[in-house]
Amino acid sequence: MPLSAADLAASEAAVTPGIERRPDLVSATRSPWVNANGWRFDRQPGRRYRYDVQPAAAPLAAAEAFAYGAQAVLAVDPPEPAELGRMLSFIRQLSPAENHQPIADFGVVDDGTEETGEVLNMLVRRNLLFERLRSPSHRYRINIVPGAPGYSAEEMSDPSEIALKVRHALTDTARTIRIYGTEVVVCRATGNAAGVRLHLLNYGGREIQGVRVQIRGKYRQHEAQVFGIGRIDLNDLIVSGAATEFSIPRMTTYAVVDLTRVR
Repeated sequence: MPLSAADLAASEAAVTPGIERRPDLVSATRSPWVNANGWRFDRQPGRRYRYDVQPAAAPLAAAEAFAYGAQAVLAVDPPEPAELGRMLSFIRQLSPAENHQPIADFGVVDDGTEETGEVLNMLVRRNLLFERLRSPSHRYRINIVPGAPGYSAEEMSDPSEIALKVRHALTDTARTIRIYGTEVVVCRATGNAAGVRLHLLNYGGREIQGVRVQIRGKYRQHEAQVFGIGRIDLNDLIVSGAATEFSIPRMTTYAVVDLTRVR
């Protein structure tokens, strides 16, 4: 639906999702610089966002907005509806994830500062699942509180160190989701008492072979769908101890995995 200039002006700009080429910061021995908007959507869920993107980035932008339930408009220049149309068709045919809520392993008290925003950004990129809070919550063993011991202004200015600190405090065995073999796939996880839905977003721009996923809890396969491929079988699904592991044989721009809890 065409939008007026006023509607566009009232929308908050989202970054173009993907990998940013930053030779001054990124080398072969460092993690790729992922541009993602999940933290923005979590921080201001009621806002309308606008993507100004070229055609190649439009499918990922649409998938990202859908995965986070964001209100977003896409301005694609030059106009190229084909690939975006295929992504929108893929999204429309997904079954609704009814009564699902975002899954979180710890809390972050958001003071609205730019520094905390960068921390939220890094946590999303590292697949560390959090709930944004106004005050610490007893629901979580770990709460990031800016200004509290361990989270001083100086410490919060280094998002990578904060993410590493939280990961160590949480421990890998207590994390809901872990992804192996790639640093460019970000997971949005939602669920209810019956099961979970994993939205897997590939920011790398290339198809990935054999993405290995571990999720805390015991699950059986229900459904897995990959953009451009369709329904697929998950490889090597194993339930071991308190966790379930499986591989996605081919990972394109976007994949959705539905898992049912084992009673």
